[in-house]
Amino acid sequence: MQTNTTHPPRLLRIPDVQHQCGIGRSAIYSRIKAGTFPAPVKLGSRVAVWPASVIDAWIAQQIAASKASA
Repeated sequence: MQTNTTHPPRLLRIPDVQHQCGIGRSAIYSRIKAGTFPAPVKLGSRVAVWPASVIDAWIAQQIAASKASA
């Protein structure tokens, strides 16, 4: 018998994104509008989430850009 070891993608709500990125809600939405932060996935009229992998990639990109400019 084989077990499924793959996990479904984790979805983060805005408080989790704020905590993980260290920036506030208004800064996140300003950056989305400017095209410098990933847009959320809308699950309903009042529910927006971000795949954790997308946020992890954004953080890695910010770190790489910081190191490149230093």
